[in-house]
Amino acid sequence: MRTRMELDQSCSAFREYGSEQSLLSKPDGFRVILVSWLEVKVSKEIYDRATVEVLIQPKMGLPGNVMSAREQCETCQAALLLTLRPRSSVTVILQVIHDDGSLLSCCLNAACMALMDARLPMSHLFCSVTCAISKEGQIIIDPTARRTLLIFAIESVECNVLMSSATGSFSVQELQQCVAISQKASEQIFQFYRDSVKRRYSKIK
Repeated sequence: MRTRMELDQSCSAFREYGSEQSLLSKPDGFRVILVSWLEVKVSKEIYDRATVEVLIQPKMGLPGNVMSAREQCETCQAALLLTLRPRSSVTVILQVIHDDGSLLSCCLNAACMALMDARLPMSHLFCSVTCAISKEGQIIIDPTARRTLLIFAIESVECNVLMSSATGSFSVQELQQCVAISQKASEQIFQFYRDSVKRRYSKIK
C-alpha cells in the first residue's frame, strides 16, 4: 500500500511506505520476527506479568543502540496486556535492512505490526512519528537528514503520547507544534494498520 497525507502547509508529508507480513514460514531474521508467548528464564521471570524483550539487529555488525531498544521495549510494555500471561516472555527482533532516516519510528511501527500479526492481546495499538525542525523553522515529518529530531510514540485510543525522544535544541512552542503534528500524522499510520489487516484476511476467504 502506498499513500501520502496532506498536512498543514507548515510541515511536510510522509514518504511512500508499505509492509509485508508473514513472508516466512519459519522466520529467523528479516525485518520483524513474529512473536509469541515463550517460557522465560528464571533470572528474568516476573511472577505477575510477562517479560518483554526487544532486540534491534543492525544491517552489519553487532547490536549497539541500547537506548533505542529500551524505548522500543517500554512502548511495547505499555501496549501489551502482560498480566494475562505471568512468568512468560515476549521477544521482538527487529532487523534493520536499510536506514534512510526515521529509523526509531520505523522500528516502533514494525514492532506494533509484529505484535498484531502474532495476535497478542493489547490495550491499544501504537505508532511513531519523527519530526525535524529546519533552520527556517519548518517542521518536517519523516526526515531523511540528521538534524534536530523529535520522536513520538502515539497510542491509538486517544492519541496520547506514550514515549518521546529528542536531540538538539528547540523551543516549547516548537515542541507543542511537533506533538500536535505527530498526533495528526498518526491517524494515517493507524489507518494503514487497519488496511493491512483487512488486506491480509481478505485473502484467506
